Amino acid sequence: MEKRAIWKGYINFGNVNVPVNLYAAIKERRIQFHLLHKRDHVRLRQQMVCVFEKKPVPREEQSKGFEVEEGKYIIVDPSEFEQSAFKDNRVIEIHEFIKTEQVDPLFLGRVFHLGPDVNLKGYSALALALKEMDVAGICTWSMRKRHYLGALHASGKMLRLHMLRYADEVIPVKSLDLSEMPLAEKEVKIGIDLINQLTVPFEPQTFENDHQKRLQNLIDKKVHGEKIAILRPKRVKPTAPGKLLWALEASLKKIA
Repeated sequence: MEKRAIWKGYINFGNVNVPVNLYAAIKERRIQFHLLHKRDHVRLRQQMVCVFEKKPVPREEQSKGFEVEEGKYIIVDPSEFEQSAFKDNRVIEIHEFIKTEQVDPLFLGRVFHLGPDVNLKGYSALALALKEMDVAGICTWSMRKRHYLGALHASGKMLRLHMLRYADEVIPVKSLDLSEMPLAEKEVKIGIDLINQLTVPFEPQTFENDHQKRLQNLIDKKVHGEKIAILRPKRVKPTAPGKLLWALEASLKKIA
């Protein structure tokens, strides 16, 4: 966990205020490439170009607008943005508690660690209560001029804060109009047996980021002047419905 807090505030519910520090829980690890001029390998710079005049527009001549109809915009000034921005009141307001299992993963967004700030006893009591009752606190807070919806969880002796998506941001699965395929009882039973055979405790450290590993391997080979072999992707054929039972039984025998 990063030691430097990115935000400080209070968890509030009822008459209780628990001071906390917000820390990043995720760090992106990705190889960064730069866009270069193909001829001389000099880095390129993005510019905002007017599509009518075909020339770059300096920052002081740029403005933000919302398209109300094709080609027609309303302009919003920076001062007007400031009026609609949320003020950071340093309070994570818990509105209600729900069973943890009720939080659909579809709604989960960015996640943060919440560490104690001064009042360790109040923090520990809240974390323990959430864990023992297996509940999450649905909360809102303002940070960096934006307002957020979140779920407060206990993770061991620590608190964890998940940003939540709003209901109108989630696409209901019913809208996809997917067709159902009937299955025989034996197919379902063998599928369950196969899953049981492959079920183990989750250990994320056993998995590596293969994409980043391949990119690093490519870069290392290029640095040493090695020839790069272009591999064709493997094509996997879907199992035909009539061969599903045979495929399940074969997979079960393979791992038995």
